[in-house]
Amino acid sequence: MIAALALLAATPAADPGRAALAGDWTVDLSVKPGEPYTRPMTLVLADDGTVSGLFYQSPIDAGRWKTARGRTCVSFRTHDDRGPYHTAACLVGDTVQGQTWAEARTFLFNWSAVRAKQG
Repeated sequence: MIAALALLAATPAADPGRAALAGDWTVDLSVKPGEPYTRPMTLVLADDGTVSGLFYQSPIDAGRWKTARGRTCVSFRTHDDRGPYHTAACLVGDTVQGQTWAEARTFLFNWSAVRAKQG
């Protein structure tokens, strides 16, 4: 019985970080103070460690999530007509802190996200 509970606790489905990171977020991509620029992000974290959803209105092509060393993080790829975008982000408290490398546009962008308002 104890071994079964330990196994259940170790599975991704039982991971509290997974539940806290999955769902809808509003990503702040602002570059100038006072000029808000936000876009939606939806993260679907599957039992097998894969990530799907949307980032900046683009489908997530391939992604992974994991909880380790006291934090839950995702890494995924999206693309547009200019090329791929590589994103990595971690849950920090009740926010997501991330960065996206726009390979074809040759820039790295740091961003943050808050839980999307329902309604």
